[in-house]
Amino acid sequence: MPKIATREAYGEALAELGEKIKDLVVLDADLSKSTKTSVFAKKFPERFFNMGIAEQNLMGVAAGLATCGKIPFASTFAVFATGRAFEQIRNSICYPNLNVKIAASHAGITVGEDGATHQSIEDIALMRALPNMVVINPADAVETKKAVFAAAMHKGPVYIRLGRHPVDVIFDESYEFQLGKGVILKEGEDVAIIATGIMVGEALKAYEELKKENINAMVVNIHTIKPIDRDVILKAANCKAVITVEEHTIYGGLGSAVAEVLSEEKPVLLKRIGIEDTFGESGKPEELLKMYGLTVDRIVSEAKKLLKLKAI
Repeated sequence: MPKIATREAYGEALAELGEKIKDLVVLDADLSKSTKTSVFAKKFPERFFNMGIAEQNLMGVAAGLATCGKIPFASTFAVFATGRAFEQIRNSICYPNLNVKIAASHAGITVGEDGATHQSIEDIALMRALPNMVVINPADAVETKKAVFAAAMHKGPVYIRLGRHPVDVIFDESYEFQLGKGVILKEGEDVAIIATGIMVGEALKAYEELKKENINAMVVNIHTIKPIDRDVILKAANCKAVITVEEHTIYGGLGSAVAEVLSEEKPVLLKRIGIEDTFGESGKPEELLKMYGLTVDRIVSEAKKLLKLKAI
């Protein structure tokens, strides 16, 4: 099974979109080789703008271009896009509901050796809190391409979370992506594993391990964190317990979004797996995922615990 970083698929999708949408423009903060917007820049140099290491200005210019009828994709590292430029995203993009797409790479702890300062683990929470913002966290390269196309067609602000680390390709080209709609990848009635981003692949592996022990798990891919698919979450709640899995803090991300739906409409046993109120560290991506419990073994273990608790 091939491994491709979602940022790579983003670069390819932009180049394809550039052929179809002449009003599409791309902006970057002097990181085009890393964010892969360089692919678009090489093909359409007159529609690419390097704003330098000035992320607030990056977002402000993107907002201005949107008012002129352009469809700007603004890219930089997630920690800078959502942290350094938060005010500009809030007041210049989301408040006037402008058609700006923010595609931020190097999200999560799988940034690796760059360490805590560059590992954005709170970006989904920040973007999800903003009115008018759509938040997408694709699972693999195929879903990333389809998400980028869907974002370009959507009218309004969109945040797309992208990764540096190569991940397994889960889907093929027949896969259908629909903004705001979760996807049930595996049916089951014992425990529902609701995952997002790169953890979808781990959830599918956990499904296979649980199956060996006669535990039937449902696996749900939530690629759009906002708007969240309430219907698929409520269907998952028909299981005896629910687990959420994300490469993000458990505060404000997928786990929180699912908990909000369940607590209001269908309370059920819930365990959130994610980064628990701490910053990341420097290390190899695989080692960090293990250190923070973002593994198949952890998902399987938590599933067993919940089912045992349910049986009491």
